[in-house]
Amino acid sequence: SDDNGLVLPPHLAPIQVAIVPIFKKADQLDAILEKINPIADQLKQLGIRVKIDTADNMTPGFKFAEYELRGVPVRLAIGARDLENGTIEIARRDTLTKETRAIDGIVEHISELLEEIQNNIYQKALNFRIEHTRKCDSWEEFKEEIQKGGFLECHWDGTPETEERIKEETKATIRCIPLDAPEEEGKCIYSGKPSHRRVIFAMAY
Repeated sequence: SDDNGLVLPPHLAPIQVAIVPIFKKADQLDAILEKINPIADQLKQLGIRVKIDTADNMTPGFKFAEYELRGVPVRLAIGARDLENGTIEIARRDTLTKETRAIDGIVEHISELLEEIQNNIYQKALNFRIEHTRKCDSWEEFKEEIQKGGFLECHWDGTPETEERIKEETKATIRCIPLDAPEEEGKCIYSGKPSHRRVIFAMAY
């Protein structure tokens, strides 16, 4: 999430593409739907989850804010002027950027864009995890570093008693025991007992 609400990866989003027709009269809506219904059908045939929002009790601006808040990856907007120009506005939730493109070829573009957004969100999360993960080898260092947030890779003696004492003293708990953690001889940061691999400690918020 960010300050504007959820940021959902396309593979998880219940609605991947929201289409908002911008209209004042029923005949304008009919003309827009005649253009976008085939686009929505083609997207659905590709397995893309699409919603066309024709509700007339909310302004387009309200709808834009709502879909942004709910984390819908791609939002399309089309009005009478777009219809005349053969264009459509595309808004990305991950970067909060907009562009206007020709309607021709829009289905292929959106399909590629969803994968680009998926990869972008994943890479951003991976980079964040890497940047906020650090090794810790002593109890004094642990107590200091855990207050800075993030994830600490530490040796642990494997006993629930030790984890409980660490939690009581620092509020940090083991978040996971990595399946691919390499064998590494060391000493538990709290008890000093032998340890064969590192685990991930962090504080829950």
